[in-house]
Amino acid sequence: MPRLQADADPARWLPVTGSLSWKGRRHRKAAIRMLMAQAGAALGTTGRRGGGLAAWAISQATPLLMRRADGRVLAWVWRQDPELVVAMAQIQELTAQLRTARAMMPMEYDDTVPFDNRHLGRGEKLVIPIPPQPQTPPFATYSWDTGTHLVTLTAVCGDRERFGTVITDVDEVAASLRISDEVLVARPTVLRLDPT
Repeated sequence: MPRLQADADPARWLPVTGSLSWKGRRHRKAAIRMLMAQAGAALGTTGRRGGGLAAWAISQATPLLMRRADGRVLAWVWRQDPELVVAMAQIQELTAQLRTARAMMPMEYDDTVPFDNRHLGRGEKLVIPIPPQPQTPPFATYSWDTGTHLVTLTAVCGDRERFGTVITDVDEVAASLRISDEVLVARPTVLRLDPT
């Protein structure tokens, strides 16, 4: 099964994927709280900004779910302010249903620009810095069609005014995405090196 890899600058990004330690717990919780607040605003609910208990519970389960995804999903939060940006990359098998769903996306999703990745080739980049609905957060989506799989990276920002300050860092993560695949060998082989 193909897996994703990326080179996210550790000075700027904190990985959520595989982070079971106490170190990333606070960042995970803050990022999930921001996403829950944005989702609540999009649904028109009012009240507290991201439920504390719900955000804590999801932050505890997220690393286990990510580990279960086994490299098909990677996620990062902004190290200095985890409520500012959350980025998630995933790889999916390109089924007919997925192609149909992509073809039926709203017209705003047609405003893509080419985006090059040294490993995946030419893809598409869509940036929505000011979404039409005020409750929708700014976001950027990158996608590559490999013929058999769809690779996407989506970054959601919690602050419309600061979105432009981090988009170049998201570009760097997107440009470093690559697929690593396991190679099955028919029978065990031995590599012998000449001692000289």
